[in-house]
Amino acid sequence: MPGLFKVNRFNPPSCPGAGYIFTRVSASLAGFSLLLGTFLPASGAHAADLIWSSHEFSFARLVYSGSGEGGWPRWQADWPEAEHHFTRGLRRLTRIDVDLEGRLVDFSNDDIFDYPWLYAVEVGALTLNLAEAAKLREYLLRGGFLMVDDFHGVYQWQQFAASMKKVFPGRPIVDMEDDTEIFHMLYELGEREQIPGIRPLMNNRTSEYGGTVERWRGIFDDNNRIMVAINFNMDLGDAWEHADDSRYPAAFSAMAYRIGTNYVLYALTH
Repeated sequence: MPGLFKVNRFNPPSCPGAGYIFTRVSASLAGFSLLLGTFLPASGAHAADLIWSSHEFSFARLVYSGSGEGGWPRWQADWPEAEHHFTRGLRRLTRIDVDLEGRLVDFSNDDIFDYPWLYAVEVGALTLNLAEAAKLREYLLRGGFLMVDDFHGVYQWQQFAASMKKVFPGRPIVDMEDDTEIFHMLYELGEREQIPGIRPLMNNRTSEYGGTVERWRGIFDDNNRIMVAINFNMDLGDAWEHADDSRYPAAFSAMAYRIGTNYVLYALTH
């Protein structure tokens, strides 16, 4: 079977359970991308230290300190239903051995380095201190991938952009064009549409907070690898969460599954 095999060291800092080699194997068969991946313990590591070692992919959600009205933590939006539905769809649509239990990670320890794919929601409320920004920068430069979702309008964009400026003062946020590789992994997504949240839809709208135009943006490393995939004026998390809700259009959920699947495949093969 023809295919491309890549091995990349995703190097965590020195800590118990550190020093694993993330083996990324991607192949192409009959026009479909099949992916296998596994975390392999390095010499002296103990399998018991790796709660995620039996799976090829875990949905890791970033827990951060920002909050909204009433002090409700914004990182909790759509949790845990979004990952519950998306992971089952990902397992059905690909050959990835998916961990069906979502993982919560924060900046208080080095667990973030165990997961090459990270999801952050409602990042218009994201606030980072200098230590958190430095850890996120290290994570991304080591090969990590961050997908951000569900933020809208000028004010929320400004808040998010300010946080990213702490992480990467010299790296721009740029639009991802239709021919960007991430849109052409398993699914051909050269044409996409705004993925709305369920609440604006119930009010006959597809936008909120004045964010009427969807934007697909990214932050790239020096090798043109996407480190941060930005879904602005959209809510893929709602589309996953309400995939079984008759009030939410199936076409939006189907598009959100395709986008998320492409993002995961990109993260695990780059």
